[in-house]
Amino acid sequence: MSEIENNRHDELTRRHFMSNAARWYLGVHLAPMFGASVATAAPASAGAKAKNVIYLYMSGGMSHLDTFDPKPNKKEVMGPLEAIPSKADDILVGQHLPKTAQVMDKVCVVNSMSSKQGAHEQGSYIMHTSYPMRGTIKHPSLGAWVLKLGGRLNPEIPGYVAIDSSQDLTGGGFFGAKYAAAPIGSASEGLKDSHKPANVSKGDFDRRLALADRLNKQFHGRYENADVKAYEELYQEAIRLMNSDDLKAFNINDEPQSSKGLYGGGRFAQGCMLARRLVEHGVRFVEVQLGGWDTHYDNFAGVEGRCQEFDQAYAALISDLDQRGLLKDTLVVVATEFGRTPEIKTEHNDGRDHHPSAFTCLLAGGGVKGGFKYGETDSTGSRVKKDEVSPQDFNATIAHALGIPHDLVVMSPSQRPFRISDKGSPIKDVFA
Repeated sequence: MSEIENNRHDELTRRHFMSNAARWYLGVHLAPMFGASVATAAPASAGAKAKNVIYLYMSGGMSHLDTFDPKPNKKEVMGPLEAIPSKADDILVGQHLPKTAQVMDKVCVVNSMSSKQGAHEQGSYIMHTSYPMRGTIKHPSLGAWVLKLGGRLNPEIPGYVAIDSSQDLTGGGFFGAKYAAAPIGSASEGLKDSHKPANVSKGDFDRRLALADRLNKQFHGRYENADVKAYEELYQEAIRLMNSDDLKAFNINDEPQSSKGLYGGGRFAQGCMLARRLVEHGVRFVEVQLGGWDTHYDNFAGVEGRCQEFDQAYAALISDLDQRGLLKDTLVVVATEFGRTPEIKTEHNDGRDHHPSAFTCLLAGGGVKGGFKYGETDSTGSRVKKDEVSPQDFNATIAHALGIPHDLVVMSPSQRPFRISDKGSPIKDVFA
C-alpha cells in the first residue's frame, strides 16, 4: 500500500471511529451539523441587512418563460400558457402562480441570469459554489461559505441545514465536514438521531458518555490532526444539541393548524415551514429543494405540477416571514441551474430543452427592493438583452446582502486563493 493510500486508510479509520463511537455508545449520529463559531464572523460590509438565508433550489431547470419571464405577445413561445398580472405593476407571472402573484410586491425578479453550464450537474454545481466542477478539488457550497465567513447566530444548533437537498451540493468542500449542511430528508421527521434513545436511562447515557470520552482521549493520543479534532468538536456539539431547548425548532408538528393550512401539506411546503422555524431560532442558512423541473417532455403539464407545489408554499413563506417581522432580516432566494428553450418541441409532446443562456432567479427580503425587476431578455426569452447576471454575480449579491465581503480571499489547504463568488460582483441596484 502506497503512502497516499495509507494516509487515506488512516483518515477513513479515524472518521469511522469517531462516527461509530457516538452511534454505538450514545445513540446519536455525528452528522456534519455545526460550523464556525459566532466570534469568527468576517467584518460586515456597509448596508448589510440580512442575517439569514432561505435558499429555495428549483432542481432540474425551471422554465423562466412559464413562471417569471412570460412573453404574452409571443403565442409561439407561450403555447397554451397565459400570463397573469401580479401585485407589482410591472411584473407578470405564469398563470399557475396565482398566490405568488399576490406577494410579488415583496419580490425582486432577476430576469437576466445567464450561465455557460448547460448540464444539470455542472449547472447546479456552479450555482451552489460559484466555480466550475473540477476533478481535483471539491469547492465549498454557498451555505458553507456563509457559515465560514459569517459565523453562527445560535451556538447550540446547526448553522447550515439542507432539507430534501443533495449532499453533493451542500457540502463543506475543502473547508471540511464542519461546514457542511446538516441534512434533513423529510421536514416532517426533523433532525434524525438528535434525541437520547428512549430506552436509555440518564444514568446509562452518562456512563456511556464517560466511556466514549475515555476512548476518545486514548484515540487522540495516537492520532493528533485537524480532522480528528474537528470530529471531536462535532461529537461534543451533538451532545449539547441533544440537551438544547432549541432542538424543538426542528419539530414542525408543534406548528398550529393555521400555519399548516397556510403553507399546505406537500413535502416542499413542509420544508418551507421548517425553514421559517429554523431562521427564527438562529440558523444562518437553510436550503430547501423542489425537484422535477426537467421538462424535456410535456413541459406544460410538468410546469403546472411543479407550480402547484411551489405557489402556495412560497407565497406562505414570504407572507409568514413578513407578518412575523422576519423578512427584513431574511433573504429568501429562488434559484435554478438554467431555464428552458423558447422553442416548444412538438416531437417531445410539447417539451422544452435546457437553456442556460437566459433564465430567472428571485430575491426577497433582506434589504432587497420589492416589486422590482432587474435585467431583461429579448422578445422570446432566448438571450439576455440587458444587465446580464452570472451565477457568480448572483452569489456575490447574496453575500453582499449578508454583509460578507464578496472579494475576501480564503486560501484552500493547497494554498490556492478562493472567494465566495469567484470573480463575481454584487448587483447593488437590487437593494433598497
